[in-house]
Amino acid sequence: MKDGKRHSVLQVAAARVKISPMSYPIHRALLLLGLTLVLSGCATTPRSAFVAVAREGGDLSSALTPEQAADVSIHAIGLVGTPYRYGGNTPEAGFDCSGLIGFIYQTRAGLAAPRTVAKLQAWGRTVTIDTLRSGDLVLFAQRNEVTHAGIYVGAGRFVHAPSTGGEVRLDHLNASYWAAQQVAFRRP
Repeated sequence: MKDGKRHSVLQVAAARVKISPMSYPIHRALLLLGLTLVLSGCATTPRSAFVAVAREGGDLSSALTPEQAADVSIHAIGLVGTPYRYGGNTPEAGFDCSGLIGFIYQTRAGLAAPRTVAKLQAWGRTVTIDTLRSGDLVLFAQRNEVTHAGIYVGAGRFVHAPSTGGEVRLDHLNASYWAAQQVAFRRP
């Protein structure tokens, strides 16, 4: 969409996946419903310093344009089903969680992401759940140590490469396992 006009992430994503403009209100309503559910689950007091840092927010600028962020999300969804492989960082070899993130950000936005989840914790800027957008990172921790990461794709969902024997998949942040984890969000 290089017509010089500003477009919403929804419009850019819809154009890429050929969604009719007539269905924008439906998709917008579903996105709003998903965000409402995520926000209602995050209305409790933070469980740790890791969660508290995730809610502080800060500068919302990004190295990604809204169009690149939408492209990152769409490409991440397109890799669902790719096999998990420890140390993997290509569709042919399979992915681990940081390899998936690195591959997508490099190929879709030209950004070199850190190769470990520990280093992803400092990449970009912290964002709050109410400023979360598609293309942001989702970091999970146990006992304040980051153990896993994925890419937020909207409507309370994220794409990640979960574990040995698994595949890249799309999960809900409010699924029982993920909702029980400490979570933080970063914007590259």
